[in-house]
Amino acid sequence: MVEDYDPCDVKVDTEYIGCEIKCFDEVDSTNNVAKRMAEEGAPEGTVVIAKTQSRGRGRRGKPWISPQGGIWMSIILRPDVHPSRAPLLTLVAGVAVARTLKEECGLDVGIKWPNDILIGDKKVCGILTEAHARFNTLEYVVVGVGIDTNVDISHFPDDLRAGATSIKNELKRDIKSSELIARFLRNFEEIYNSFKDGEMDGILTEWRKLSKTIGRRVEIRKQLGEIVHGEAVGINSEGALILELDDGTLRKVISGECIHR
Repeated sequence: MVEDYDPCDVKVDTEYIGCEIKCFDEVDSTNNVAKRMAEEGAPEGTVVIAKTQSRGRGRRGKPWISPQGGIWMSIILRPDVHPSRAPLLTLVAGVAVARTLKEECGLDVGIKWPNDILIGDKKVCGILTEAHARFNTLEYVVVGVGIDTNVDISHFPDDLRAGATSIKNELKRDIKSSELIARFLRNFEEIYNSFKDGEMDGILTEWRKLSKTIGRRVEIRKQLGEIVHGEAVGINSEGALILELDDGTLRKVISGECIHR
């Protein structure tokens, strides 16, 4: 049975992430709501949570099934960094989610570049980072996080169910989503503070240790249709994936859909 929890009951003990929490029974997308709020001046650290999303989406506009029982939330950030640094926030969020699932649930999780959290080889969480800049000034970033917590994946379409899991499915029980959110916000704030202080080395080191992609043969599908094959040998300081191609040359991949082979 899905736990009926009130996101407004989340007890945060952070300095500013979660300073304001806006809760909804249903929205089209928490990222959309957060972006509208950011445009209206919502402060850094504002969190949007919904029990369901009618048009949840992942990277490249792919639909994200968001039934009741999952955690669907977005965080508004206003870091004083160059817009080119914004994609690193996907890595920040990924490390925060991985830490949280290990600490709160005891799960052995890993990260698939650039934005998926895996248990084994199945996806339990996705991250969508969207930035708004004007004249090389980063005005705000919205980091969306979707975690399949108390979700019954048997209701997923066949093509999604094969590659998905939920915390409930792994633990064989429901968890207290509000406590998971609170711990995630604490972890995110700690790692985000390091990012703002320019201390990315430690974050990248932790990400690499969690990586399920490094060392794997992968296929990268680029937005314009190009497909690149190679072995993932690392990520650089920008968060780009480094591939060793079949001819031995190295190629930096900034974005694309990554498929493990």
